[in-house]
Amino acid sequence: MAMKTPEESDVGIACYISDLPGFRGILKQRYADFIVNEVDLEGNIVRLTTLEAPPEPVNVAEKNETNASDQLKRSYDAEIESFRSLAGDSDADLLQSFIAQITSGAEDSLSPIVLSPNSDKIHRTAIHNYFKEKFKFLVTDTIDGPDASTKCIRVRVSSGGQSKGKMSKKRKERGGKPFDSRGSSSWPEHVGKFLRFHLYKENKDTQEALGVIGKMLGIQSRSFGFAGTKDKRAVSTQRVTVFKQYASKLASLNEKLIGIKVGDFCYVKDGLVLGQLLGNRFTVTLRGVIADSEDTIKAAADALGKRGFINYFGLQRFGSGSVPTHNIGAALLRGEWKTAVSMILDPREGEKDVIAIARDYYKESKDIDGTLRRMPRHLVAERAVLQSFKKFPGNYLQALKAIPRTLRMMYVHSYQSYLWNHAASARVQKYGSDQVVVGDMVHHQEHDDENVAEVVSECGNDDSSDAFDHVHLDETSGMDLPAEGHSPVKVLTSEDIASGRYSFDDIVLPMPGSRVIYPNNDVADIYHDLAKKDSISLTESVHNVKEFSITSMTGGYRRVFQKPMDYEWEMLRYSDYSVPLAETDLDKITKSKPLRLVEGNEFVKGNDFVNGNKENDPLDSVISSTCENSVNASISDRDEIHMALKLAFTLPSSSYATMAIRELLKTSTSVAFHKTLNQETCSSLQT
Repeated sequence: MAMKTPEESDVGIACYISDLPGFRGILKQRYADFIVNEVDLEGNIVRLTTLEAPPEPVNVAEKNETNASDQLKRSYDAEIESFRSLAGDSDADLLQSFIAQITSGAEDSLSPIVLSPNSDKIHRTAIHNYFKEKFKFLVTDTIDGPDASTKCIRVRVSSGGQSKGKMSKKRKERGGKPFDSRGSSSWPEHVGKFLRFHLYKENKDTQEALGVIGKMLGIQSRSFGFAGTKDKRAVSTQRVTVFKQYASKLASLNEKLIGIKVGDFCYVKDGLVLGQLLGNRFTVTLRGVIADSEDTIKAAADALGKRGFINYFGLQRFGSGSVPTHNIGAALLRGEWKTAVSMILDPREGEKDVIAIARDYYKESKDIDGTLRRMPRHLVAERAVLQSFKKFPGNYLQALKAIPRTLRMMYVHSYQSYLWNHAASARVQKYGSDQVVVGDMVHHQEHDDENVAEVVSECGNDDSSDAFDHVHLDETSGMDLPAEGHSPVKVLTSEDIASGRYSFDDIVLPMPGSRVIYPNNDVADIYHDLAKKDSISLTESVHNVKEFSITSMTGGYRRVFQKPMDYEWEMLRYSDYSVPLAETDLDKITKSKPLRLVEGNEFVKGNDFVNGNKENDPLDSVISSTCENSVNASISDRDEIHMALKLAFTLPSSSYATMAIRELLKTSTSVAFHKTLNQETCSSLQT
């Protein structure tokens, strides 16, 4: 089945709020033209402000760097004699011999020692505590004794030091008794066990950046917690947590990291989980702006702030390849496991050579090991399917379940989004975008009405917190309605319309699921008719795999129209396409040379501000003085000044900045379209 990269109309993106004319503008000509700062649950904009590590908590720094040999430079005879009175001669002699071997430099070849069987838990606790207090270079744990009524205490050299040897071997080589070596055993009780830091990255997605940091730290990328993924082709800053790591250690990586920085460290009690954010603050620069007049640009920019945009799921939601994710989702909903696997693995148009070679090789040879050697590691779904085939040949459902849950659920969520987009377009086409009509659904706070239904989360499974992670689908995660799951929706009657209590801002539409209701007008038919064309029922499941069934999901609601918050815009003039037009967090830290106006720039604030966090620095209507010579050369050579439009605004985590830009420009937001514009611009500069 031949496929192509989806266009906006293919996924239901068809309408605009305003009928104002658009204009030409290039989105993401440089990745620094798209700056994203996370907004935390308290409404604070997450910014990188320092790369320095704070002073380590008491005893943490010293203890982290101390190893067994350092501590054993003094005699422990007194401590061993005290231990003799606590544990007896046999265990004391065993411990004395163990310490003597460590002192002699043989710790690398040492196996743990096991103390005498002990059925007294209180006594065992006293021994554990004695080691924690007197022998900080040693770690103890409890293992089964020779009979069911006894336990034994095992003693090893702490992994927090430099000693490794047999203690670092695999679990099966330790009798199936793993040690808990997640960080230092001497971590102070009064210090939070998670290090929280701000991750700044340029032209890298979140998982890629954390993979690099994890490799440097010697830990897996899944050790990190974060609230949401951020776009790759952007400059972004977000909060991240990691368990029992020291700020000084992470800060020392900054000199080695390329396109990544970490800073603003603090220790906290809990790690971050997906969905723990209010939204994102965007600073977007559109270059190469061309319009019939500046008034056209100003009118469009003002209208975006006043009326907002249709809250479509953007093209990112449906993938960037020639096999859209919602098509894979439709196959899963139909129970066509083999078809879904083929769509994931088969060759696609427009991919990089290294990926195309791996796909072609598998299709021709079915050589799993050979394909895995060729398949890039960032193709997580493909590699998971292939690994599963090694264990369960021909089991397509098992292969699909081997894909990480956040990724495999993305396929079904993508199909829900596909239906929602088409329904939103139908709503605007039939009834406009400036008023509510009978049968519309609205977000409603009162509970005493028979036409009120409960707002539920987008994903119905109890363990679906990871549904917020849409894996490389930037700018979005989850629902925009209140997260507590009890806010109701209401189907409007003629009496509601007459009351004037509701406006177009209140309209919501359902994400299909078992517990949602649908509008009481023609828009409801769009969902069912479109699903029927794909041989899918929204009320009955053709298989019993719950995670791939809409009828097993609760569903949810999404606001149809979204206004940007804390909205600002600014027109710029520039002459060098290589010069950044917006300051990043790193620019501010490194105190770049002052930026300078070329000529005639003007700064305008939108009229539709929302009260909230206004800590943002004013937008800099400037370009770098470092390019002054090239600017003058360009002016003398071409006598040409270009125009740009810079916008700053905040959106909830469920909304796409690209859809706001689409409303402004009245053009496609597809990567291919803006790549073409960029190529045209480059060609004109070379002629």
